Amino acid sequence: MTLPKVYVTRRIQDSGMKLLDGRVEYEVWEEDRPVERSELLRKAAAADGLLATLSDRIDDELLSLCPGLKVVSNYAVGYDNIDVRAATDRGVVVTNTPDVLTAATADIAFTLMLASARRLVEGNEFLRSGEWVTWQPNLLLGADVSGAVLGIYGMGKIGQAVARRARGFDMEIQYVNRSPREEAERELGARRVAFEELLARSDFISIHCPLSDETRGLFNESTLRSMKKTACLINTSRGPVVDQRALYRACSEGWIAGAGLDVFDIEPVPLDEPLLTLKNVTTIPHLGSATVRTRESMARLAVENLLAALEGRRPSAVVNPEVLDGR
Repeated sequence: MTLPKVYVTRRIQDSGMKLLDGRVEYEVWEEDRPVERSELLRKAAAADGLLATLSDRIDDELLSLCPGLKVVSNYAVGYDNIDVRAATDRGVVVTNTPDVLTAATADIAFTLMLASARRLVEGNEFLRSGEWVTWQPNLLLGADVSGAVLGIYGMGKIGQAVARRARGFDMEIQYVNRSPREEAERELGARRVAFEELLARSDFISIHCPLSDETRGLFNESTLRSMKKTACLINTSRGPVVDQRALYRACSEGWIAGAGLDVFDIEPVPLDEPLLTLKNVTTIPHLGSATVRTRESMARLAVENLLAALEGRRPSAVVNPEVLDGR
C-alpha cells in the first residue's frame, strides 16, 4: 500500500515526529530557519499533507499548486498564516493546536505584566552594568499589580486563564468580548465592558484576540491615547493587532507607561526596530508556548490532526469543519 506523502516545514519535538513513522512517507526541512518559499512550493505540490508552522505562508498561490493536498496541520493555535477560505474552497482541511498551550501563554502574559510593572529588565541591566552602588529610596520604582484593574481584550480560553491568574493578585477584571462569558463573570467577578471603558479604566490591558481584518491595527494612535498615562499594554496574541509605530510614540512620548510584547509585525524583529530602544518596553521572542511540556503536546496534537485527516478520521481541532461536513 502506498503511504501518504507529508512535508514537515520544521522539525518538531520527537513526541510528534515518532507518530509519523510507518504511517506516512515524510520529509522534513531540517534547517533552523523558515523553509525557503521556492522549496515550500516545490515540496507542497507533491504532498498529501503539510505540517506547517506560523512562519509558513500557506496562501492561494501555494494551494493552487497542490492538487493532491488533503490537510494543512498548523503547529500553532493561531492560523493567520493560512488562507483558510482558499483551503476550504479546495476541500483542504486546516487544523490547529488549541487548548494545549493555554496555560503556558497565560503564564507568559502575566510574566510580561509583572516584568513591565516592576521594571525587572531595567533592574537586571542596572545591576549587571555596575550602576548599583547603594540602596536608594526612589530606585526603579514600579507600578503595583496587586489590586490593579486588568482589562482583557478577547476572553477566550487564554484570556480566561489570565483572568484566573489575576484573581490571585486581587485584580479587578474587566473584559471585551463578542459574547458574554457568564462562567468567568460568576467565578472570577469579571465584568464585560465597552471597549472605550476598557481603555479608559484599565491599569493593564492584555490582548488575547485572533488576528483578523477587524483586529488588525486595533490598538492604534486613537486607542492608545485613550488609555491611562499610567497604563501598560501586554500583547501575546499577534503583532499586527498593535500599530507598532503608534506604540513607539505612545511609550516614548508618555501616552502610556509602557508595554510588554511577545509578538511583533515582523518576526524575527529587525534590530533597528525603534521599540527595542525603549527601556519601558519589555520584549521577548515569541515565547508564549515555549515550555517543554507544551511544545511536546503541540507536536503530538499537530501530528494526530494530520494523521486523522489523511486516514479519513475527524481531527480533534478543525478550523474549517465545513470541508468535512460537506463530504
